[in-house]
Amino acid sequence: MPSSRTSVGIVFGGASREHNVSIKSATTVLNALKSGKNVQKFKPIAIYIDLQGHWWPEDIAQRALDKGTSLHEKELPQPISNRGFKGLPEGSEAIEVWYPVLHGPNGEDGTVQGLFKLIDKPFVGSGVLASAVGMDKLAMKAAFASAGLPQVAYCGANAAELREMSLKEELIQRLKAQIGYPCFVKPANLGSSVGITKAHNKLELISGLEEAASLDQRIVIEKAVAARELECAVLGVSELKASEVGEIRFDSDWYDYQTKYAQCSSQMLIPAPLPKRVKERVQLLTLQACNAIGANGMARVDFFYKEEEDALWVNEINTLPGFTSQSMYPKLWEVTGVTLEQLVAKLIEIARE
Repeated sequence: MPSSRTSVGIVFGGASREHNVSIKSATTVLNALKSGKNVQKFKPIAIYIDLQGHWWPEDIAQRALDKGTSLHEKELPQPISNRGFKGLPEGSEAIEVWYPVLHGPNGEDGTVQGLFKLIDKPFVGSGVLASAVGMDKLAMKAAFASAGLPQVAYCGANAAELREMSLKEELIQRLKAQIGYPCFVKPANLGSSVGITKAHNKLELISGLEEAASLDQRIVIEKAVAARELECAVLGVSELKASEVGEIRFDSDWYDYQTKYAQCSSQMLIPAPLPKRVKERVQLLTLQACNAIGANGMARVDFFYKEEEDALWVNEINTLPGFTSQSMYPKLWEVTGVTLEQLVAKLIEIARE
């Protein structure tokens, strides 16, 4: 192979509940880098982060990719005495561009982006600020509200409010008055619908709050709306471009983790069957949402659309959207005219830009 190939560090896994989703996404990205013209352009180097936060070189990374799920301690070369980052694995100094394929805390939240900034290496995706704000749903919603973007009614809560009976009762009454039922309860800093519950009454609300509090100190409670779920992708730095608009349809009550990652439990419609004016609104709001938090490189913005009222609400932004075989981000660009191989190459080019 020509020596002019760009070495790309594909870092995946991570100390997150979305660890296994990350492995699936990394497999897709690596396959794309080893396909077509990318074979002559790039030299992918897989780096695996285990559930304890330790970084492992390519041979261990390949074991995780082959297995398709997390490697347990007994499958690693040496026992782990303590948690957390201890340094980049040997050979990482040769990596020219880092490509984080991480979802959730300790990867999508600005921590890894800060590390890449410190070692002065270009990386795919948004920087520290946009990643951190985009990860924390309360901070994200505050930024969207400041930018005047339409959102469904929501409230924030803290896990500490559930530890004292009087504070818990005050919180329940506040949520009943401001949000009502049904509502969604979400940990502020998890993705892939992990830890999200839907409450139809007080008992379900308390249960949902306690589950969310077991995963995060910050909690988001949102009004549930009967609406279509739309998604739009973004690509670029100096000039952001919005993709075609897609729609997710599913048989379950809502788009939970099982529905997202189980075969045949949801359906993607790309392009979404929408009037042109609605698509254009979605694309405009997508760019405005990215600008509100400073996101660039890549992102996916999700929406609720209630056609009876012609109402459109921004739901959330994902600064490191999923890249699995079922993920909307690469599929949106494919329909827009950018193949998977072209997409990963473009993301690396943008990182170098």
